[in-house]
Amino acid sequence: MNEFLMSSAYFGLFLTMGTYQLGRWINRRAGREVCSPLLFSTAVCCAVLLLSGTEYEVYFQSGADVLEYLLTPATICLAIPLYRQYTLLKKNTAAVIAGCVSGVAVHMLGCLLMLALFKLEAAEYITLLPKSITTAIGKSLSQELGGYPAITMATIMVTGIFGAVAAPVLLKLFRVQEPLAQGLAIGASSHAAGTSKAVEMGDVQGAASSLAIVVTGLLTVLAAPLFAKIG
Repeated sequence: MNEFLMSSAYFGLFLTMGTYQLGRWINRRAGREVCSPLLFSTAVCCAVLLLSGTEYEVYFQSGADVLEYLLTPATICLAIPLYRQYTLLKKNTAAVIAGCVSGVAVHMLGCLLMLALFKLEAAEYITLLPKSITTAIGKSLSQELGGYPAITMATIMVTGIFGAVAAPVLLKLFRVQEPLAQGLAIGASSHAAGTSKAVEMGDVQGAASSLAIVVTGLLTVLAAPLFAKIG
């Protein structure tokens, strides 16, 4: 099976895009979002690889790597709603900074709590510190501090998918109705994957979440080395 798929230049690409579009189709047919296309695509792709005995490297080299190349420009495109809502965000600079600082602080303290509860080794603890920021920053930061970059990427992915799926429910549960606050909460906790959901929720949410990605990324780069010394 691996040899057959290795001869295909687009297996990984079509599997990923096909399952994602299938998730969107299911939502359209249901008339509401019954499953997250991002979560659905991830789960189906994992199932296909496991059942077929296909190694991840084969999947990645058969077209899925193209999607990784597109990750950076796709993230940059999030600057569009940010530009459109520039006046609103500038007017609420204090709220933006307070929200991002709170998000990073809670994340770092949460990692410290896991360090204490689960008796994590230093490298394992450091691996978790960048899990709530974008992959482009988190992978390099984990490697520089002495963590496990591959596991960091996995935790970033899980965090993002969870944020994209759970954000609407959690915001409703805690009665967070202000669009700016909604966007900041999503961007500060679940980076680009969560921001894709914020963009669907509204222009203000998308812009605030996009800005939160940048601010929390910078704050994490500054804070992580200090917290890493505790481990």
